[in-house]
Amino acid sequence: MTSSPSAPRPMFSRIVDAIAPSTPFVGPEELERRQRRAFLVRVGANESAFGISAAARDAISKVLSLVSHYGDPENFDLRSELARQNGVAIDNVLIGSGIDDLFALLVHALIDPGAAVVTSLGSYPTFNYFVVGYGGSLHKVPYQGDLVDLKRLAHEAKSVDARLVYLANPDNPTGTFHGRDDVRQFVELIPKGCVLVLDEAYLDFVPRDDLIPIDCENSTVVRLRTFSKAHGMAGMRIGYALASHDLIAGFNKVRIQFGVNRLAQIGALASLRDPAFVAQVVDEVSHGRADYERIGRELGVRTLESHTNFVSFDFESSERAETVLTELLRRGVFVRSGAPPFDRLVRVTVGTKAERATFEPIFRSVVNDS
Repeated sequence: MTSSPSAPRPMFSRIVDAIAPSTPFVGPEELERRQRRAFLVRVGANESAFGISAAARDAISKVLSLVSHYGDPENFDLRSELARQNGVAIDNVLIGSGIDDLFALLVHALIDPGAAVVTSLGSYPTFNYFVVGYGGSLHKVPYQGDLVDLKRLAHEAKSVDARLVYLANPDNPTGTFHGRDDVRQFVELIPKGCVLVLDEAYLDFVPRDDLIPIDCENSTVVRLRTFSKAHGMAGMRIGYALASHDLIAGFNKVRIQFGVNRLAQIGALASLRDPAFVAQVVDEVSHGRADYERIGRELGVRTLESHTNFVSFDFESSERAETVLTELLRRGVFVRSGAPPFDRLVRVTVGTKAERATFEPIFRSVVNDS
């Protein structure tokens, strides 16, 4: 009996064929499948523990029967409201299915294979994932302590003739933040021809006066924002970009026309019109961060100053952080660590008061035993 010839290998592009398989984040559902049990507390993905606006819930409920229809490919109503609230033209607003989708779009539109892209060593890894996927050349700048080193980022962008430079502000995974004066000076240092990808996923947790003003005449900056955090709509997958007309027009050439679902558009619009809900979430998160900081002080574990909906506990070594994280997962608490050099951190999302009450004794026991 003769063996059948082996199946031909898929003909991937050279770029894709050269990439090692990778997953930026392993989801809690996969971890539950591996452990064959559900988590007691899910505080590892920086999701909101406080649900969605009642106005958003009502708006979504009223149009459930319309899920048989595509969403508006122009996202007109949502873009109009975002333009109004941010004081820009509708042509300065682009909607995507979350910031990760917008990363892919920006890299697709602005990066040729081999083009240099600058980011911080240890910052949000999904941006890097798309740069590598489109054949860009990543250049990583070390942090200055727990803060993104803005001067070195700008210097590196100039020295390698970068096409893009990435800044998450507030930062993930540290939660630290650069104020408006530092960021303004950074924007002025970025070389001509380089675009700043300013990831503002956590902007709702900092005062608006601490952010640089929106200037969509400046084609140097693309600001990315999301409904996944304070608005509580991570599972709906919706975010937006603010940028110059020319940049948005270029992105529109290659965006997925029906990439944002109808329920997400309607829910996000209703949530935008309910600022009291977001303010309530921000207040609850502030109390939760104070709880975590207190726990850290009492346990002798430093916490990084956070301007987000999470707090990072610094265990000073990757070995101890890994021990704590592994034991927390074993005891039913989903948390995450950072990528090197922040694998010394264990990052914990602010849960509800009840979730924090479940988390605290388990965390104390694990830390004391580590």
